[in-house]
Amino acid sequence: MLKYLFLLLAGLINIQAQAQRILTGIVSDTDSHQPLPSVSVRIKGTALGTITNAKGEYHLSAPKGNITLVASLIGYTTKEIPVAEKQSNISISLEPSKSQLSEVLVVGYGVTSKRYSTSGCVSTISGKDPDHEEYDPIAGNRFMNAEAHPLSTFAVDVDRAAYSNVRRFLNNGELPPADAVRVEEMINYFDYQYRPPGGNDPVAIYTDMMKCPWEPRHQLLRIGVKAMEVSNEKLPPANLVFLIDVSGSMGAPNKLPLVIQSLKALTQQLRPIDHVAIVVYAGAAGIVLPSTPGSEKITIMDALDKLEAGGSTAGGAGIQLAYNTAAAGYLENGNNRVILATDGDFNVGISSESELENLISGKKEKGIFLSVLGFGMGNLKDNKLETLADKGNGNYAYIDTYEEARRTLVSEFGGTLFTVAKDVKLQVEFNPHYVGSYRLIGYEDRMLNTEDFDDDKKDGGEMGAGHTVTALYEIAAPEDDHLPYGLKPDQGDRMMTYWNEDALTVNVRYKKPKSNSSRVFSQRMRWNVVPMSRVTDDFKMATAVAAFGMLLRNSEFKGNASYAQVLSLAESAKGPDKEGYRAEFIQLVKKARLLNNGTPAYSNVMADTDDN
Repeated sequence: MLKYLFLLLAGLINIQAQAQRILTGIVSDTDSHQPLPSVSVRIKGTALGTITNAKGEYHLSAPKGNITLVASLIGYTTKEIPVAEKQSNISISLEPSKSQLSEVLVVGYGVTSKRYSTSGCVSTISGKDPDHEEYDPIAGNRFMNAEAHPLSTFAVDVDRAAYSNVRRFLNNGELPPADAVRVEEMINYFDYQYRPPGGNDPVAIYTDMMKCPWEPRHQLLRIGVKAMEVSNEKLPPANLVFLIDVSGSMGAPNKLPLVIQSLKALTQQLRPIDHVAIVVYAGAAGIVLPSTPGSEKITIMDALDKLEAGGSTAGGAGIQLAYNTAAAGYLENGNNRVILATDGDFNVGISSESELENLISGKKEKGIFLSVLGFGMGNLKDNKLETLADKGNGNYAYIDTYEEARRTLVSEFGGTLFTVAKDVKLQVEFNPHYVGSYRLIGYEDRMLNTEDFDDDKKDGGEMGAGHTVTALYEIAAPEDDHLPYGLKPDQGDRMMTYWNEDALTVNVRYKKPKSNSSRVFSQRMRWNVVPMSRVTDDFKMATAVAAFGMLLRNSEFKGNASYAQVLSLAESAKGPDKEGYRAEFIQLVKKARLLNNGTPAYSNVMADTDDN
């Protein structure tokens, strides 16, 4: 009996194997011959389908017999490919859609040249004045007297929207507005090789110090914070809601089409245990796709492909519906998050900043966080988008290209979507025996009062899996010309007496994602004078980016910084540069130098800082 059962099972398996075949191939651009990621490849008349990976490759189980493949991608003409019974390797080339492909490369206002886009994500400038964009004003941090004000307190910030936004301006042949340059976000755009925490805390602290390149009398302190790493396989299940602005302001090719491509890239990362719903808003808000498991990628991507822009913007109503949808699918031990994709131009419904803040702050207390993706140019409401993300315990990214979408939503999937520590605050305690004055570079909109550090009701920043945060302080010794820039001693926070040789102590306070009470730990640092030639490439890179930010802002504290100095620093810190981000930075500095109408002589920073 067992023998016959075995033969029957073997026969069934053999029949099943004969009924299926594996189709493989590469989908590429007809003009450039470059592989295309995120292409939908499906079998016509069936629910069978897949999407291409980053190399344009696809693998698809198909039935025996003649079939027809359908390949589609935003920005390209959909193509049907007949496949004979014996074919198994079918490469496909897609032709760019001529109606969507004109990309305007801005050399200067009124000067344009057309070129084709190979990604299907198109960007254009309509001639709109960038002054219609909104940025919060930034008053750069000043030097503080360490004897009178020994404590410096701020919330961490892992956002990096300012860097990609600055890149957009420079690539379009313009210098960015000064208030668009948040120096800490530019510094934190880059990966730094801090070791992940090894103890019970989800974050670890690292400190080092060197001579300041733009002010040789001063020291530059670097504080690095590294969050624990979690592999994608070990992330908790995700309950996501894509909240997509489809109002008339999103009609430009570098807005909604790029939103669709970006969220399709994210869809590729979803696991069967993850769920996604899609909510849209324009004149009214509605659910386009109910909560759908990550295994049904074709269904999710088809829903995205059907979106069109038009109408006014009921942003508040959309957010409310998105939160209600997330609440309906709430996972007690999961990652519950709304992902808002918009240019921030809310003009109907809840539009005041205070109303939106109250709505979002209330929802985060119930365990539903908000991440914000900004798109477009000409009317970008950067200030509003940053505020929404801050209040929603999420992060804010500006997506200017498909590559930026890939990095944010694919390469850093866990860090973008899974918080390992919330309300993270840093408080640095300076020893006036070593430190006469100090200045935190950037973080102006993250500064906290001294007493806020111990107040669990005061928001900090959120860190996702694997995230790093870097902060730089410029420090003057007590004997350095009786404090820099005319600063005079005064009475301030409180006087402190030191009985050790530590130059400073870094205190970190954080909450675990599901907790409302905080924990704190500290690390001390001794005074250390090190020339730049003996510090890591990461420290030099962070320093180059900080100097670049000060030049773009024309900071009064830029000292001897120059574009030539920034280039020298960045080139010496380039290292392996696997993803090419540091090489791209070098090109941006060169563009900024030309736009600034200055070509200073190339200086050897390493030689300048090693003399002493």
